Amino acid sequence: MSASPSPRRFANTFRLVSLVAVAGALLLGAIAQDGPPGGKKKGGGGKKGGGDSKGLIKPTMADTIKVNVYADNWFVLYINGRLTAVDSIPFTPHNVISVDILPEYPMTIAVMAKDNADPKTGLEYGDHLGDGGFIIKFGDGSVSNATWKAKNFFKGPLNGDVKNPRVEHTPIPEKWWAVDFDDSTWANAKEFSEERVNPKEPFYAADFKGAKFIWSNDLDLDNTIIFRTRVEKPEWKQRWNTKPELDVSGAPAK
Repeated sequence: MSASPSPRRFANTFRLVSLVAVAGALLLGAIAQDGPPGGKKKGGGGKKGGGDSKGLIKPTMADTIKVNVYADNWFVLYINGRLTAVDSIPFTPHNVISVDILPEYPMTIAVMAKDNADPKTGLEYGDHLGDGGFIIKFGDGSVSNATWKAKNFFKGPLNGDVKNPRVEHTPIPEKWWAVDFDDSTWANAKEFSEERVNPKEPFYAADFKGAKFIWSNDLDLDNTIIFRTRVEKPEWKQRWNTKPELDVSGAPAK
């Protein structure tokens, strides 16, 4: 018969088991709070909600808005002085460009739109008079209309003379896309009906509800138009507190 364990030995064994139990509980608690060794913490960090453990708030796709653009025949769009969209198909066929942007208000919008006109005659497809037209709609409800500023920089054929065509070119001003560019002396754009512009099929597949076709006063003879407007939203507050660190200095900005 073996001897019974001594009270001292029993106490030491009980103490060891208790220490193991406490250590295990602490380990399980650490894993529940911080995740397994080498893993990511469960709370406060990560990309959910666009934030992280340092309090940074990053923009998400929910902060963006869609922009739909249709031009007869071509356009380039700047927002707050930054190149935002370029018509990917030069002149024909007519197409709709849709992009997602991260808006920041106040938002200065600047567009150059061009009709498909020969620079020496102002004619298109040989001896034809062309016509222009531009329309844009932003997901925040901003649309093209007669409140925009518009100025023509290429007119022709002068007086609509297709037999002896002559043109008039006005130099494009420097930094016409800039936020601080002075367009105060420019006239307002003129609205034209959808029937007058006669957009082609892709136009009807996109959302342009509420937007108006605009141009300068002469839809037929004015061939290069710069449009500008400024969208104010005093109640808007930027949700995110980060700025892009992407170096795009090698990309063309003009």
